[in-house]
Amino acid sequence: MGAKKGILVVLVLFLGFYMFKDPSGLAELAGSGGGELWSMTTQLFDATIRFIEELT
Repeated sequence: MGAKKGILVVLVLFLGFYMFKDPSGLAELAGSGGGELWSMTTQLFDATIRFIEELT
């Protein structure tokens, strides 16, 4: 079994355990993580647009 498969199995087992032990905590973590990911994505696009505007 390759390293990538091993890491994937451990990650799935961890998420499954977390889901059964504290489902509301996992939902909160996923929601806040999604919000942060969206924020970082918009910051990246804003920075890219400013960079291109400075070049022109």
